[in-house]
Amino acid sequence: MTTLTTYHKTEYRYGEPVLLGPHRMMLRPREARELRLVSHEITLTPHADITWAHDVTGNAVATAQFSQPSDHLIIESRATVDLTAAVWPVFAIAAEAISFPFLYSGDDWADLGALTAPQYPDPDGRFSSWVEGFVFQRPTDTLSLLKDIANGVSTQISYQGREMEGTQSPLQTLSRGWGSCRDFAVLFAEAARTLSLGARIVSGYLFDPETHLVGSEGAGSTHAWAEVFIPGAGWVAFDPTNRSVGSKNLIPVAVARGIHQVVPVTGSFTGRGNTQRNMTVEVRHAVIVH
Repeated sequence: MTTLTTYHKTEYRYGEPVLLGPHRMMLRPREARELRLVSHEITLTPHADITWAHDVTGNAVATAQFSQPSDHLIIESRATVDLTAAVWPVFAIAAEAISFPFLYSGDDWADLGALTAPQYPDPDGRFSSWVEGFVFQRPTDTLSLLKDIANGVSTQISYQGREMEGTQSPLQTLSRGWGSCRDFAVLFAEAARTLSLGARIVSGYLFDPETHLVGSEGAGSTHAWAEVFIPGAGWVAFDPTNRSVGSKNLIPVAVARGIHQVVPVTGSFTGRGNTQRNMTVEVRHAVIVH
């Protein structure tokens, strides 16, 4: 088990005092079978009233309401977590799902809903053809197929970190041949859905003390990956950016159907039309030695 603290700071600076609108924050690590949340707190400067709720997928969402104008906004999230994910995980996949294709149970299919449906247009079938290139035969081993797709994403697409907001569509990523971890996650999830598998996007942190993983900046950074629902094993994490399977090195914060639903901080402000906004983000981790 690894116990660590995670510090995530988002800072906005404005050219003059502005009225801060409501801000929605998804910063609380998501508890799972391989992650135990020990503590978490959010500190805001200037002060704000914070309310908490859970969204439709069970993510913890904090909403801040501000009462005074300010020329800056600092959001600090501090968490302590216990990580127990194995380096080489073994998945107890149900017998009926070991080979692809398989059918979800009626209840699973109904509950997965839109998570099994492609989210992006594929008018000429180029993307589905790309996905089919990984299916060498039917039936085939389900886990091996998903690993092949994840590896294919990382070998065919060059990683490029991107600070700007937004995500490329799967076809854009294939055409350009490069993308960020967000683009990799979206590409992989869309591939799984093209095969009628339930997939969701995960946002969180990459814990990489040795700084050898792709997408790592220093000992920690925000990160995105995907999970596929496999009967028996449940939600299995795939990080196509690093060709990894399982939750080792990953700290999930939020899950959703689309990447736009798991942005860590969203909000608005009211000021003059020429008001400039500068944003900086800092993430760092520290291991607690017992």
